[in-house]
Amino acid sequence: MASGDELVRLTAREAVRLLEAGEVSPLELIDAAAARIEAVEPAINALPTLCLDRAREFARKLPTTRPDGGRGWLAGLPVAIKDLMDVEDVRTTYGSPIHADHVPTASHPLVKRIEARGGVVIAKSNTPEFGAGGNTYNEVFGKTRNPWNTALTPAGSTGGGAAALAAGEVWLAHGSDHGGSLRGPASFTSTVGLRPSPGRVTRGTANNLFSPSSVEGPMARNVPDIALFLDTMAGLCPHDPLTRLAPARGYADTVDAALAENKAWWPKRVAWTPDLGGSAPVSKVVRAVCEATVRKLEGAGVTVEAACPEVGDIGEAFQILRAMIFVVTHGERLKTHRPMIKPDIIWNTEKGLKQTPEQVAWAERERAAFYRRLVAFFDTYDLLLLPTSVVPPYDVNKTHIDEVDGVKFDNYIAASITTSSITLSACPAISIPAGFTEDGRPVGLQIVGKPHDEAGLLAAAALLEELTGFSKLLPIDPRAGTA
Repeated sequence: MASGDELVRLTAREAVRLLEAGEVSPLELIDAAAARIEAVEPAINALPTLCLDRAREFARKLPTTRPDGGRGWLAGLPVAIKDLMDVEDVRTTYGSPIHADHVPTASHPLVKRIEARGGVVIAKSNTPEFGAGGNTYNEVFGKTRNPWNTALTPAGSTGGGAAALAAGEVWLAHGSDHGGSLRGPASFTSTVGLRPSPGRVTRGTANNLFSPSSVEGPMARNVPDIALFLDTMAGLCPHDPLTRLAPARGYADTVDAALAENKAWWPKRVAWTPDLGGSAPVSKVVRAVCEATVRKLEGAGVTVEAACPEVGDIGEAFQILRAMIFVVTHGERLKTHRPMIKPDIIWNTEKGLKQTPEQVAWAERERAAFYRRLVAFFDTYDLLLLPTSVVPPYDVNKTHIDEVDGVKFDNYIAASITTSSITLSACPAISIPAGFTEDGRPVGLQIVGKPHDEAGLLAAAALLEELTGFSKLLPIDPRAGTA
């Protein structure tokens, strides 16, 4: 039997293969994860709620049938669920003191799907209050720290999941993404975060079920593992009216084919923009790191051109539409628990309450126009590449990014422009490691695929990941540092 340290260093797919072969048991993996959590958790605070006894009980009763012919089967692999999503009999706080003692009596439909496919929930990952914010901290559990430098933030809102992956506490982590909550933390921790197309993964119990802005999705240490976890998550769900059937071919199979056949799967022509065509103030160091990785594509024979679809006022449209979602999600809560809600959420909700119907109508038209421009753009290009975040990881004590190279932001979400604009496109997008700054801070590259084409996106991302080799650096032991 491999040692616990060897087990936590396996990729998710390697661990699943060992589970299926009977060479390691789910209980052994749970024990390995538990030991790793005990060793590194004091330094990063990524998984504040553990449910190891529940996990062991579940592992002893793993499903004997494999839905969808075994696609996305995790075979007893331990996973983390973001603390915005209910897990039966496990404390679920949503990062809010309002719900500090909340213990759900039923699991979210996505959790049920993951468990039905052999995933074993061992922990809840930390998140900012109600998932609002680019730094993972809350009054219930405090700050999550970045394993690459514990003086820095892992970003948000899936910062707990990202930090746990980078530090080897889990093999896969669930997350969610509205303005960049899967992609930003991936960028800051040198992990991989995928924002799927709306409807690809069930949102189940959300009150804004008919909005395409927020999605659930996977995080992992590499692209093949992301593909496996997307296979686990994807598919039709009666609780979510936007969901649809999973594709005929599994995402993991597509990635395997791309890696095996290589040149046949490379994109032919891609667009690269360091700053969304001048619409985003991206720091010079981030631009440089991302461009160095993009140029590796040229060495593989891919045509890389400086190009970007017209962005227009999509940043303002995002702010308006996000504010309306906050009214749906938090409007009633403000009436009953206002003193217990952080100022950013109050501001965002009140912004929505003050908006006029004309503003909302304009934002919807702007979103539709942007989508049409992007569809036309993809007639020429296979992918759009751009930085994931406008800055490298920053001080864990800062609540949000307030400026970039002298350009100031006037609210907590404004700096998410590189990811939030892509949110409104409804296109799938992934952040993969692009490299590091001179002082060792991770930087992520965002790759945007054509509408509904997760398969093509994952294939290209896997091939680029092979060129860079950054995924082989994980997991790491948490490192102390300075901001």
